[in-house]
Amino acid sequence: MPFIVNTLAEREEMLRVIGVDSFDDLIQDIPQEIRLKKALDLFPASDEPQVRKLLETLASANCSTADYVSFLGGGAYDHFIPAAINAIVSRSEFYTAYTPYQAEVSQGTLQAIYEYQSLICRIYDMDVANASMYDGATALAEAVLMAMNVTGRSQVVVAGKLHPYNSDVLKTYLEASGHNALIQNELASGVGCLATLNALVHEEVAAVVVQQPNFYGCLEEVEAIRDIAHKKGALFIVSADPLSLGVLSAPGSYGADIAVGEGQPLGSSQNFGGPYLGIFTVKQEFVRKIPGRLVGLTKDRDGEDGFILTLQTREQHIRREKATSNICSNQALNALQAAVYLSLLGKQGLRQVATQSAEKAHYLAGKIAAIPGFSLKYQAPFFREFVVETPIPAADIINRMLEKKVFAGYDLAAHHETGLLVAVTEKRTCQELDSFAENLGALI
Repeated sequence: MPFIVNTLAEREEMLRVIGVDSFDDLIQDIPQEIRLKKALDLFPASDEPQVRKLLETLASANCSTADYVSFLGGGAYDHFIPAAINAIVSRSEFYTAYTPYQAEVSQGTLQAIYEYQSLICRIYDMDVANASMYDGATALAEAVLMAMNVTGRSQVVVAGKLHPYNSDVLKTYLEASGHNALIQNELASGVGCLATLNALVHEEVAAVVVQQPNFYGCLEEVEAIRDIAHKKGALFIVSADPLSLGVLSAPGSYGADIAVGEGQPLGSSQNFGGPYLGIFTVKQEFVRKIPGRLVGLTKDRDGEDGFILTLQTREQHIRREKATSNICSNQALNALQAAVYLSLLGKQGLRQVATQSAEKAHYLAGKIAAIPGFSLKYQAPFFREFVVETPIPAADIINRMLEKKVFAGYDLAAHHETGLLVAVTEKRTCQELDSFAENLGALI
């Protein structure tokens, strides 16, 4: 799309119509201390080949998983993405599709969303999935607000170790909606303490939230947590890693009322942090409380199948002050990526990816634990990532491993904790795992 600069005369005319004398008058509400007082430091004008070369040089300064072996996790994972995914989602009818309010001209987009919803319901074993949320963190926050709306209660208890960023987003949502009642359960050996949780949950708790696997990669005792929540009439909310469901029990199978998740592992690249995909599912009894879009299958007047947006709370569009949720959009392209990914892999393929990730993670954990000075911080069962106690600061390990073109993991010092969070996906070879452990041993 070309950029056509407004002429000086056009600018003056716009200012006159607005009713101000100058551009400075237009932006008078912006504090002086945050205004840019100098011209942008841009490169001199050049022809297209030179600009392309310059941009490629700048881009090459980035360190990516295309050139580095990655053990980074903590919510974004380096899984293999089949080439067919980008080939499909980059088609113009998907890549440039507009909001599908007009069902008669949006059947392709609506069907793609419907297929996504159906696949997510199957892997989560839940009755209804919406068209997606912005990311896993906002999906969880919306789930808690929905639980408060359903129960009429005002508190929420986090049963185990929630991702710190998800916790921050949840706190922000609660404060913005007039609530400030997020209670964190005590942890024991990397998972939530059930005895303490039982004491925390009472008749004013709207929901008990658990992340499975949790931020440390450990597996929470979800069935016991469910029993504690339901005993007090609270809803049970599970934030489940969708890829883990290739080997772990689905939230619906152990009684989740609402199940959410971060869909990035399902065919979306890490993208320096986004855009990602928020998964949101509920049991049938809560379908009319679900936030966001929902695509349904119906019949047209000729008896043919047709797809429509359905069961949307109208207040989300025109009476926002009465809405249970103000989100009325979705991450359609990322949802399509997830649908294509799941379709290409199938049930057995998803199980194989999850199995390889788990087995390779346990293999590497054993290798690292055998290195003098290194140990696993927690002994609880884990899926594809784990926390390592290190003899030198984790930040030093990360920086020194960069010299070997390895992303060594995530430093928990960012959250005032000790340890290195290491994630392993199906992409890692046995040679890479052995080399990583050998290089760690050589650091001390």
